[in-house]
Amino acid sequence: MSAHAVETPTPWRRFRNWAAARPFTGGLLLVLGGIELFCSGQLDLGNIRIQFGIEGLQATVIPIALVALGVLVVCSPAQRVFYGIVALALAVYSLIGVNLGGFVLGMLLSAVGGILVVAWMPRRAPDDADGSGSSDSSGSAGASGSAGSSGSAGSAPRREAA
Repeated sequence: MSAHAVETPTPWRRFRNWAAARPFTGGLLLVLGGIELFCSGQLDLGNIRIQFGIEGLQATVIPIALVALGVLVVCSPAQRVFYGIVALALAVYSLIGVNLGGFVLGMLLSAVGGILVVAWMPRRAPDDADGSGSSDSSGSAGASGSAGSSGSAGSAPRREAA
């Protein structure tokens, strides 16, 4: 009966497996950078409101776009390169459009998040790694066989091609 008992993974283990299958850290940094940019664009110092850009529109649109990109990266990692490049462009532009990039902190968070998103690669299946290794070993065996007699060298490539 113990052979049929299956351990259910803990919620933390399921979350870690889910997060490992996508660029989670990069998406999280994009969201945090967008939130920081939004907060820095909505500052009030007494009677002085700190906002730059076309009447503060950039101080609202850029952070919302960065948060949306961070969520999209985590939800659909297949388009991570496109989302990462757009996030990098927005992060660099926030230096001009949103209070010096959220006083540089929001820009750095978003830029590092965009870099992590672009650089993230999904894990390869173990079968793919074994398949490439076996073809290299058979190729080297065929090369050593061709150095021997010409009769065995002629038959070896035919077996490899089939």
